[in-house]
Amino acid sequence: MVAASAATALVADHVRQLILKGELQRGQKLPPEREMVQRLGVSRTSVRAGLQLLANKGILVIRHGTGTFVADGPLVLDSEQFHFLSALHGVSRSDMFEARRSLESTVAGLAAQRATGDDLAAISDAVTGMFVSLGDAIAFLRYDVAFHRAVAAASKNPIMASLVEMVSGMFFEARKGTAHRGRDLQPVAERHRLVYLAIRDRDPAAASRCMIEHLVDAERLQRVEFGEALVGAGAPEPAVASES
Repeated sequence: MVAASAATALVADHVRQLILKGELQRGQKLPPEREMVQRLGVSRTSVRAGLQLLANKGILVIRHGTGTFVADGPLVLDSEQFHFLSALHGVSRSDMFEARRSLESTVAGLAAQRATGDDLAAISDAVTGMFVSLGDAIAFLRYDVAFHRAVAAASKNPIMASLVEMVSGMFFEARKGTAHRGRDLQPVAERHRLVYLAIRDRDPAAASRCMIEHLVDAERLQRVEFGEALVGAGAPEPAVASES
């Protein structure tokens, strides 16, 4: 069992090194399994396990009958692992919001400078969806997350966009359990609309300011919401949970 695990890790590390050295590019097909078997001196089972390990992390894409390819999509970080490590290390809601304000205010400012017409349309569609779904908390939450992802994409910084994507996915899972609670969602939608207008008007300072104001308000609302949800439940305050 140990030898098999070591062989799997060897295969995964070999592929990672090929990517880091530039010998494998995004979208490129990997060599046949038999070539890695011969080169690394491991079994075909270990090669397949190593490739599957990287596929599970979004590094590779396995297309049965065609081959294995280096992923060619946008940079995506592991929100599940981040959520787990945040809980393990006791990251507080305040810590998360502080980091989020810094990250997303910068992203909004960049979006105001760099957004294309398609980016503006995506952000606008998310805002429109929020207003349309004021009576459906789960649908509203989905548009809320889509808004933050669209703003991040408009920043044209793939690292920041991937961080926002990771955090948005984690927050969506955290919020689903309490999103049904009655609350007037129109002010929340209006906060997002102000961010959009600043981005559309190419005003980086206003976009950053409006995003910070939105997240400060979101943190306040979330403290109330999760505090109410936990009263009588005997549960500790969740490490990270947020309004998108």
